Amino acid sequence: MSRGKMRSTRYTIYGLIFVLAGFCLLCGRLVADSAVSLHNNRAHIKPPCILLQQTETDDKTSAPKEPAPENIQLNAATTFSADNASAEILTLGSTDPNSGFKFQLELSTKGAAIRKATFSGFDDSDYKNPQPLVILSPVQLPGDEVLSMANTGFVFVAHDQRLPLDKLHWRSFGVEETGDGSQGARFEVVIKNATGEPVIKLTKTYKLNVGSYLSDCNIIVENLSDAEQKVRFNLAGPVGIGREEFGNDSRQAVAGFKDSNGRIISTRIAIGKLSKASKNIDDRKLTKPSAGFLWAAVANKYFAAIVVPVPDEGKNFCDWVTDRIGTFYNPDGDSQADSGDETIGLDLKIASTTLAAKDQTGSVKTYNFQLYLGPKDKSLFDKNQLYRDLGFAQSIDFQACCCPVSMISPLAFGILAMMKWMYGFIPNYGVVIIILVFLVRIVLHPLTKKSQVSMSKMSKLGPQTEQIRKKYADNKAEMNKQVMALYKEQGASPIMGFLPMMVQMPVLIALWSAIYASIDLRGAPFLPFWITDLSAPDAVVRFATITIPLLGAKVNSLNLLPILMGVAMYLQQKLMPSQAAANPQAAQQQKMMMIMMPLFFPLILYNGPSGVNLYFMASTFAGVIEQHVIKKHIREREEAKEKGLVAVTSKTGGKVKKKKPKPFHKF
Repeated sequence: MSRGKMRSTRYTIYGLIFVLAGFCLLCGRLVADSAVSLHNNRAHIKPPCILLQQTETDDKTSAPKEPAPENIQLNAATTFSADNASAEILTLGSTDPNSGFKFQLELSTKGAAIRKATFSGFDDSDYKNPQPLVILSPVQLPGDEVLSMANTGFVFVAHDQRLPLDKLHWRSFGVEETGDGSQGARFEVVIKNATGEPVIKLTKTYKLNVGSYLSDCNIIVENLSDAEQKVRFNLAGPVGIGREEFGNDSRQAVAGFKDSNGRIISTRIAIGKLSKASKNIDDRKLTKPSAGFLWAAVANKYFAAIVVPVPDEGKNFCDWVTDRIGTFYNPDGDSQADSGDETIGLDLKIASTTLAAKDQTGSVKTYNFQLYLGPKDKSLFDKNQLYRDLGFAQSIDFQACCCPVSMISPLAFGILAMMKWMYGFIPNYGVVIIILVFLVRIVLHPLTKKSQVSMSKMSKLGPQTEQIRKKYADNKAEMNKQVMALYKEQGASPIMGFLPMMVQMPVLIALWSAIYASIDLRGAPFLPFWITDLSAPDAVVRFATITIPLLGAKVNSLNLLPILMGVAMYLQQKLMPSQAAANPQAAQQQKMMMIMMPLFFPLILYNGPSGVNLYFMASTFAGVIEQHVIKKHIREREEAKEKGLVAVTSKTGGKVKKKKPKPFHKF
């Protein structure tokens, strides 16, 4: 084996070793501004209020400040306040699949926010006692909690003061029913000046539609004073999305944009990066220069919570959401950030607006939002015109690995469509995966065959090329010339051993990506007694979670599929043609590869979804069969060559021909 080949093998071994990275200590945002306190004089109880604080000039997320007593102004300027209403929880929708609602919202008067969102058609995949899946939940921080869609800081720009509306309980008007079966709720808060006169009124409404994953949220800001007011506010986006996988946390913050060519593009920040960037707000912003903003979301492997600001009339993009910031939460503050309570959320910054004096044109500004809570399902997105126009499919992450997303996504979407089509005839996604793997192997067989034949030829030429390299060690130009002449003479090509493999890689990666990301595999069984959920490990035996020393990986079940995959990979390694070792060191490296590969992949995929492992196992066993066929072809070809029936040229393509009477020629 050449030194270059040995180095390549060694680099391949090194490249297969992944290092598990820990998350950072804390998210920069701990607790927001201030809380509500009661009067010390209980003989004169009145509704408590929250006073406005001096706003920070850079408007960055900061640690909370202690709540100020109600009767003390925080600075010499005019202090605004708002009355605190009674705490209530309102429920819209239902978790009953027969109700017609896709999910249930628990609304809190605190910040007029969504406390919890629970699906009616999806469960939490608990094998013991499945319950309706909670897609959004409150983030419990020390002394505070963060809720989805809560109004946070409301700022009077001219006075440089902020009112923390997420600490305030808004007035509730209860649940409202409509004629079409939808349900709504309305909240209201009035901000007053130091003399108790109304200045600004905010009205926030929610509407939950029957049979839709889309709900509406509208915020109306109205000037009640005789002078114009320049104001702005911040809004919490969806927060508290749960993880879908035991071994891998694929949660991320995503934003969609439309570029100048009308294409939908996106940017995303994974939870690991958010945890490391929690103290740097610029590293958490979701931006795309020179592109119009469409939506922002938090997503896990199968589900997304997407908030869509509706553009003003006559505009194609929303220009009043100036910043979209991903946030990482680590409630218990564990140093490794892996205790299980970690989650992510969004913060939206709304641009300043000047409201005319009351009862004048321009004294009211309405901000309309739509909130999608549902599966990341390409077929669902394609059926809905709005979802297509907004490019919700961009929320699907195919884990494209080393290939460009622009190449993998069309292939993966095509494979997903084919899987759905096949499922109509074969209602078992496990069988569909196996058949699809074999079909892809058959289609790619000619390329695989060329690659294996070329590799076999190269393995035979190993000792000769090593002799040439030693002979011309001081003359690299001549060495390369002689090596290429040898390859040409024997009909071998290094490129033909490598190129077919590269052509296959995007297709195989797209197939794996489609299986990995398919929502249809969630809860789908393969066999009634084994692999009952293709989106989860096959878990033959379950036990208490243990952590593997040194690796830090967590295991809570005995999974058979990865072990079978390791066996298949070992058999594949045994059958694959290998280059003859030029020295004992090279032989030792080849032996290491034979051991490492069947161990490494089952190890990193041990906690992976059984659908993905079923794909790898089926693909590996298909590869074993395919290599057996190719090896048989190579052996028959060599036997025919020895009998003088096959010319050693690349032109014959390995086909048996009778010996011609004219002299034998080599090319």
